Amino acid sequence: MNQSQPVPQFHLFGEAPLEAAFDFIHVETIAARSIRHAWTIAPHNHRYLHQILVIASGCGVARLESDTIDFSGPVVIPVPATMVHGFTFDEDVSGYVATFTDDVVRGLRDATGSVRSRLEALFCEPLLPLEHGETFKRIHADTRDLHEELTLARDGHQIALRAHLALLIIEISRARASRRRYAEVTLSGLDQTIAALREIIEDRFRVTRRIGDYAEALNMTSDRLNEHCKRITGVTVSHLIRQRLITEAKRQLMFTDRAASQIAYDLNFADPSHFSRFFRRYTGMPPQEFRAGQRVPSALAGTDSQ
Repeated sequence: MNQSQPVPQFHLFGEAPLEAAFDFIHVETIAARSIRHAWTIAPHNHRYLHQILVIASGCGVARLESDTIDFSGPVVIPVPATMVHGFTFDEDVSGYVATFTDDVVRGLRDATGSVRSRLEALFCEPLLPLEHGETFKRIHADTRDLHEELTLARDGHQIALRAHLALLIIEISRARASRRRYAEVTLSGLDQTIAALREIIEDRFRVTRRIGDYAEALNMTSDRLNEHCKRITGVTVSHLIRQRLITEAKRQLMFTDRAASQIAYDLNFADPSHFSRFFRRYTGMPPQEFRAGQRVPSALAGTDSQ
């Protein structure tokens, strides 16, 4: 990976990103793509694609934004669109990765909630470790069936793919609920207004920090949006915008060699000193100090050929 460039964005890893993606489901074994890259998937993200990794056995290291997490199977790793992620797998790892666009799970609901809300709840936790047993057997079987439907492309496979994906998400959601039996999913992940706000922030955080611009896009007043945001998430709209700016600044400091001044202008700060004060205020350290302590491990550095 050319370290002077922003975090690379792909369709599937190593494939050029699409301007838009919809109605897309893809499933492959972990080995299918990883073996071509010496079992290392360099840090990158996908603008439109969610992923769910279902790892039956073997170990590895997950790089999820600024966190580095060791894992071993059986484990499920949900990766939402736009999250910077990378992996180093042991060569004996066994499992699948399902990749899909948000639209394929929208609208699937019953009296207890939607598939999409269950998926959003899964994204609240980076890893779901599981035990070998009936629960994981069902999850693994759903992923295997997804892979089979895609590979064989039999009559009706497009319908079957969506059915198996819905089952997969539901089974993982049940497993998560079982592990968190006495916990409640926060409304922030499920509220449609907040979900829409987060999507708009994702598109516009470089351009505007004005609450009014986001409120207008949602056909709300600034006060109403801010009150709703505080009631559901416990923080203000401005906090969510700042949070996204800090996340992007950390990404570029960690995964690129861009100068702080370049990052400042990319994020639409008036000048580098303003960016430095902003970053220090909300992280407790200047950008250069954060970069020095958070460099990407060499095993995940990657190359342009990937």
